[in-house]
Amino acid sequence: MNELIEQALNGRRRAIARLITQVENDPATAKQTIMKLFRNTGQAHIVGITGPPGSGKSTLVNELAKELRRRTRTVGIVAIDPSSPFTGGALLGDRVRMRDLAGDSGIFIRSMASRGSLGGLARATGDVVKILDASGFDVILIETVGAGQAEVDIARAGHSTLVIEAPGMGDEIQTIKAGILEIADILVVNKADRPGSNRTVKALKAMLMLGSGTVNQGHHGPKPVTDESAHNSGKLDDSWPVQVLETIATDGDGVKNLVDVIIAHKTYLQSSGEWKNREFARSKQEIGQILQTEFLDRLYDSVPLKEWEGLIASVAKREIDPYSAVDKLFARSVQNE
Repeated sequence: MNELIEQALNGRRRAIARLITQVENDPATAKQTIMKLFRNTGQAHIVGITGPPGSGKSTLVNELAKELRRRTRTVGIVAIDPSSPFTGGALLGDRVRMRDLAGDSGIFIRSMASRGSLGGLARATGDVVKILDASGFDVILIETVGAGQAEVDIARAGHSTLVIEAPGMGDEIQTIKAGILEIADILVVNKADRPGSNRTVKALKAMLMLGSGTVNQGHHGPKPVTDESAHNSGKLDDSWPVQVLETIATDGDGVKNLVDVIIAHKTYLQSSGEWKNREFARSKQEIGQILQTEFLDRLYDSVPLKEWEGLIASVAKREIDPYSAVDKLFARSVQNE
């Protein structure tokens, strides 16, 4: 394992792939791996890309990777695919669309099965991103499943969030209703050569104007309380102006401008201090998730299965309420320790 980690830190592609596979399949290996390479992370610009199915996310990611490579950036791509109902593995649709990136040593693509996880991301996404970050990739693109209204986890998984829309799908209304508009750092209307693209752009810009009167608290959650953040609270002068950009990913039109804006957003994050705020929010969420998982695992280990099933049966029969059942489990767990 140590040798594999060392090779991955040196950018060896096969070692990176093997390490990711082990991290996906074994939580204990994931824990040990992240503990050993965590100090090498924190350099990559993590860009989340979400949007409804059919909006052209995979094609756009393909073109973004090409443009970033023209600018000598190395690119890691984590594409979250729906799980196969038969094997549980990723359907690998994104790999098919990105096959023309194969052979470029500066690009690493990994498809991951969502495996039933909500929020558009797989459970091991964060660990995989850390491996790619520690391996030296400059930019990491995370493409979500594209399930629609539930896909807001991506906002806290990275530094910059792109929300992709397409004309003629009615998705601007769904986006507004779902609140996905609020997580966007950059809005992209892809397939801009289709009829109705102007209407989609206008609808999104109108919603941005309607929301401009509220204080931007940041879609990554509350910022850590510091003298600087307290001083700047309530001010919109230094906030990032969300832009609505148009692209035609199949032709590469608008992609160069989109990359310019992505890089400008990174510059803004670093110069404004928002980069640190988002790292704080992301770390807080990650610790909470790990703590929840660890606690449940220990609880399952400390309480016999018969007691679990007995309490569940009691709740189902209305002999005890769920809150009292949880209190009993807590007490039993503490007693066993």
